[in-house]
Amino acid sequence: MRIGIDFDNTLVCYDRLFHRAALEAGLIPAHVAQSKNAVRDCLRKAGREAAWTELQGLVYGPRMAEAEAFPGALAFLHQARAHGCELFIVSHKTRTPIIGPEYDLHAAARAWIQANVGSLVPPHRAYFELTKEQKLARIAACGCMIFVDDLPEILLAPGFPGHVGRWLFDPDNSFARVSGVKRFAAWSDLPEVLGLPAAACA
Repeated sequence: MRIGIDFDNTLVCYDRLFHRAALEAGLIPAHVAQSKNAVRDCLRKAGREAAWTELQGLVYGPRMAEAEAFPGALAFLHQARAHGCELFIVSHKTRTPIIGPEYDLHAAARAWIQANVGSLVPPHRAYFELTKEQKLARIAACGCMIFVDDLPEILLAPGFPGHVGRWLFDPDNSFARVSGVKRFAAWSDLPEVLGLPAAACA
């Protein structure tokens, strides 16, 4: 079985890193919840959209190494590989931030992969496309049988390959009313729902 996985906010969790980076920069008060969305909402409420955009460049660039995998994600990757599944990372992101210093975001993401899952997802199976359309085409080209993403808009896009199973990672239960996808809230749930270990994964 070939399994494709999105990168940002699916495999990688930025909640504590965004909070820490924002606090260190004096952008938020300490009482803001330790989540990426809470930091974003605080800055937007204060009319500081540019600061939020620049903070993203900082986190996805030079501070990317501090980011953590979601609980259970690495264990799932190990289990999937142990039972013969082929793993692909397929994401889309700009190469440099929209504003601020021109960090190489692709290089930072690849360095994180090498440090954290290099033995499970080799470099030639990790793709960072510049547009959503290119991401969808890459999912098809990789021959994925299922794809895991945190965004319904990707899984339900008109260009999403029809033969690929659509798995929505929804840890906050934000998309309970979304149909046409299979939702799961924790990476620890995925082996069971996929039937791992099973002969179908070989």
